[in-house]
Amino acid sequence: MEQLFEEAVELLRQLIRTPSLSREEQGTAKLIRAFLENRGVDVHQQLNNVWAVNRYFQPGKPTVLLNSHHDTVKPNPQYTRDPFEPTIEDGKIFGLGSNDAGGALVSLIACFLHFYERTDLPVNLVVAATAEEEVSGLNGVEALLKDAIFLSVVQTAGTTPFHNWSAIVGEPTEMELAVSEKGLLVLDCTVTGKTGHAARQEGINALYKAVDAINWFRNYQFPRVSPTLGPVHMNVTVIQTENKAHNVVPGTCQFTVDIRVTDAYSHEEIVEIVKDAVDAEIKPRSMRMRATAIGDAHPLVMTGKKLGKKSYGSPTCSDKALLPFPALKCGPGFSGRSHTADEFIYLDEIRDGIKTYIELIETAFPFFEASNS
Repeated sequence: MEQLFEEAVELLRQLIRTPSLSREEQGTAKLIRAFLENRGVDVHQQLNNVWAVNRYFQPGKPTVLLNSHHDTVKPNPQYTRDPFEPTIEDGKIFGLGSNDAGGALVSLIACFLHFYERTDLPVNLVVAATAEEEVSGLNGVEALLKDAIFLSVVQTAGTTPFHNWSAIVGEPTEMELAVSEKGLLVLDCTVTGKTGHAARQEGINALYKAVDAINWFRNYQFPRVSPTLGPVHMNVTVIQTENKAHNVVPGTCQFTVDIRVTDAYSHEEIVEIVKDAVDAEIKPRSMRMRATAIGDAHPLVMTGKKLGKKSYGSPTCSDKALLPFPALKCGPGFSGRSHTADEFIYLDEIRDGIKTYIELIETAFPFFEASNS
């Protein structure tokens, strides 16, 4: 176990040193692939997604996907440290992506290596370090699951795709069980007025009209509340006009709304409610990131609770939303550190993450056997 921990920390340090902004993950993909190949793993790569299966993989068995992402956001402008220098101080490792989600990723890889050579596994294991999670991109885990080579390795001919699959999605949850999570709906809104000269009070000020619309987003409360995820939350996060001059009444104003959708509403329902209430052109960026949940009777959830872990509904969105089978979000680190300046993760969190992932998989084996019988 100690060797797995030391190798995981060293891999995380290399990942931090290698810039891997979303859609620019070539360097970290190469690192992860080399790390696994050097340990005798038969590794595959699809775009910037790196994946492997346990040595004695048998299509038809229950399969657990161990997934996390290796892309990062841009460094927070308030960083006081070099975001690409993996400094270790006071039991913490600092650096961009250390907490979100490097700690979870290297812990899952260590867990996979622990089981890689086992001949007696009642489940298959697939590890996937995927790209574009931070931008909900099309070339991450979603693309991997559609890849012909990937499907030829993991799927028995003629069976329903991903029958009897589950996943652990590594995100910073303090190793508690995020059994459900909110979906994400981003709306680009355009309000139209009429341009004019500011000195003569001409035109119809689109910015003023936008303020009325923004106040609706600020104040509206959706009546249906999810028992696990709470209320739908909306935030206006970007606003702009086409103006460069101070003396022109803006004819258009655009703003963006971040909506965290619960299982109480579909994305389509949210869009219709907004269109009926707001005087603006409404364009959803994507309808893919839906609210998701894994049942309390699932082997991974039952096992997690047996290990003393608490379950909860997560307000943040992840690649869990893109998986067409039950997924548990669980990983070392604290979500409140994600995307912050001087991001870090405790070394003990990684150590505990590896240990808990191994215990979670191993203790769940009887449950998987029972559910497959």
